[in-house]
Amino acid sequence: MMKYILSILALTIAVNVNAQTDLQRTPKGVLYQVFTHNAGDKIKLNDVITFQFIEKTDKDSVLYNSYIAGRPGQVQCTAPQNVGDLMEIFPLLTVNDSAFVKVPTDSIFAGHEDKRPPFIPKGSYITFNLKIQRIQSLNDAIAERDAAIAKEKAEKSAEAEKAKAIETPAIAKYVADHKLVLKTTATGLKYVITKPSLKLKPLKGDTLFVNYTGRTLDDKVFDSSIETIAKAAALNQPGRAYEPIQVVVGTGGVIPGWDEGLLLLNEGSKATFVIPSALAYGEQSPSEDIKPYSPLVFDVELVKVKPIKHPLTPKSAAKKPLHKKTTTAKKTT
Repeated sequence: MMKYILSILALTIAVNVNAQTDLQRTPKGVLYQVFTHNAGDKIKLNDVITFQFIEKTDKDSVLYNSYIAGRPGQVQCTAPQNVGDLMEIFPLLTVNDSAFVKVPTDSIFAGHEDKRPPFIPKGSYITFNLKIQRIQSLNDAIAERDAAIAKEKAEKSAEAEKAKAIETPAIAKYVADHKLVLKTTATGLKYVITKPSLKLKPLKGDTLFVNYTGRTLDDKVFDSSIETIAKAAALNQPGRAYEPIQVVVGTGGVIPGWDEGLLLLNEGSKATFVIPSALAYGEQSPSEDIKPYSPLVFDVELVKVKPIKHPLTPKSAAKKPLHKKTTTAKKTT
């Protein structure tokens, strides 16, 4: 691979030397030289082009090299909008053609000199070595993109089904191994209150102060607000303030399993939540420890409830009987 890249760079140097002596000019002032004239249709308006390129200053400082980056350029051919968009050059080329292009930076930064970086002085050029790899019609490019999206979606769906198939037995094994006796809500949240409390119970919208430790089903701690636990787990949390976090409960600011579970607790209580992936991060992977479709375990402590002013719920008026029923005690004689 390195030998290939070096050969590309050597060829680029040779091309630059030869190109300087025989350049043509477009109507907008772009200088160029086409080195190859391959058979085939030229690039047309609305075609989608895939191309390799090396972009440099005229002092030979490389700004971008698609060969090294492993990401070729891809654009739709449109009418030229500015001197730097290369749209005057592309219609001159076909598949496998190569060209050298010099774009005057004074034209690029005309009207907004404040955006000119110091390494691109006035009177200088940006140069491009281009090689056209592929030309597609817009319809073909869209069809290819849609097929790629459909394939990715199908792969993700298959991955999700596989993960879901092993999730339920994995949770059951965790519960059995840890001898947990859990309640299960209608959504699938499993929980046990390990320290009950009769203090204030939160309502949706209240601010809660919560200490917590999060684990995966293999008991790996991935986060904690408690310093001793975080250090014991060798968590790298520079600048972390080890204190209860604030949560506005029931508003979607945390994962659904937390929003639901915290409303089951009272101030001062502790609990363990076993949260299925659908109530956690689902298909997302927010960290290396949390893979897509991962169930999570949280030990939580509701340290404090800071209630908001909730609207009063009107109590239903006690119904009075329409007629007062009287009874007469009979005397026996």
